[in-house]
Amino acid sequence: MKFNVITPGAFSTLQIELEQGESIKAESGAMITMSATMDVESKLEKGVLGGLTRKLLTGESLFFQTLKASRGAGDALIASSYPGEIAVLELDDTEDYILQKDGFLAAEESVEVSTKAQNLTKGLFSGEGFFVMRLSGKGKVAISTYGGIHKLTVAPGETRIIDNSHMVAWSANATYKIEKASKGWVSSFTSGEGFICRFQGPGDIYIQTRNAPGFGSWMRQFLPTS
Repeated sequence: MKFNVITPGAFSTLQIELEQGESIKAESGAMITMSATMDVESKLEKGVLGGLTRKLLTGESLFFQTLKASRGAGDALIASSYPGEIAVLELDDTEDYILQKDGFLAAEESVEVSTKAQNLTKGLFSGEGFFVMRLSGKGKVAISTYGGIHKLTVAPGETRIIDNSHMVAWSANATYKIEKASKGWVSSFTSGEGFICRFQGPGDIYIQTRNAPGFGSWMRQFLPTS
């Protein structure tokens, strides 16, 4: 099975090549085109309870798409519903990843997608809410977000400060805490940053170069007011 990001940039598309009998799960509505040898079905990840939990707590779709090469090898093109980049992670069953609530695009069937609760502080101020997604198991995962995606590798003992609205995915082993961007509350908010995440390595962090709330604020200045 191969995951290839084509048309890279703001309108990335993921091409998945499958051998006969192989299948992947993808976000509902993600398929653009697929070979005639393939079938698409809906699937409840971890049953009805798991699907409802994911839908109610993270805002993700109740069902995943399952794309299967039923009648021979084939390929499919899938993409996110919003403009942005796609990145492919390779899970090796030794480390899980935490993913922002709308960052999942597709994965091999061997990867488990579940819901994880954050503590009170992180839930209130991380920008992700009280529930995020957890990726575990072994296999390829495609994540997507608004803007470009950049990978940071934080060494053991190293600290990295990241604006809370620019996080996409991060190693579950990496520790972080939410802090004010500046020493004082006034300067934290007048600087435009508000809260930041202070990460402690080791671990990998995927960040997005743009964020939807910031774009929304920029757009509002051009909208007519009554």
